[in-house]
Amino acid sequence: MKKLIVLLSVLSVSFANAQAFKGNTDNKLQIGANLQDAATGINVSFDYGLGENISVGVSGAYALGVKEELDADFGDRFDLKGRFNAHLGSVLNIDENFDFYPGLNLSLKNFGGHVGARYFFSEGFGLFAETVFPLAKYDKNITNPAHYIHNQFTVNIGATFSL
Repeated sequence: MKKLIVLLSVLSVSFANAQAFKGNTDNKLQIGANLQDAATGINVSFDYGLGENISVGVSGAYALGVKEELDADFGDRFDLKGRFNAHLGSVLNIDENFDFYPGLNLSLKNFGGHVGARYFFSEGFGLFAETVFPLAKYDKNITNPAHYIHNQFTVNIGATFSL
């Protein structure tokens, strides 16, 4: 029950802050599925625009569908990341509603990178796809298989909202 309350709290706080992409780095909220080997889950991220092409943010992921043999507890399933993004949508000039963003993230599990793209169909709704990969794991000799959940290549897909 505690886990569900924590997850719902993260989601409700995240919904409170977001605006759509308009060719710059306004604040963005993304909610989607987290797809990886041996687990699937939910991913929520919020990015705060610092300038025309730079944003910082936070991202949280929780693995829901974990294979039984991993025996993952809450700490193994949950990850929180600080993010830095370079938005290249205006540089590429494909469409004013399109954004391509590479970035770096520092999480509870590793230091990594991500590359993503999002497209807004209206001022308040869009879709995104993002790949996330570890660059340096905190524990090089992982003995517990459940610690691989957030230390591998993942794909996040979902919706971007503006409130």
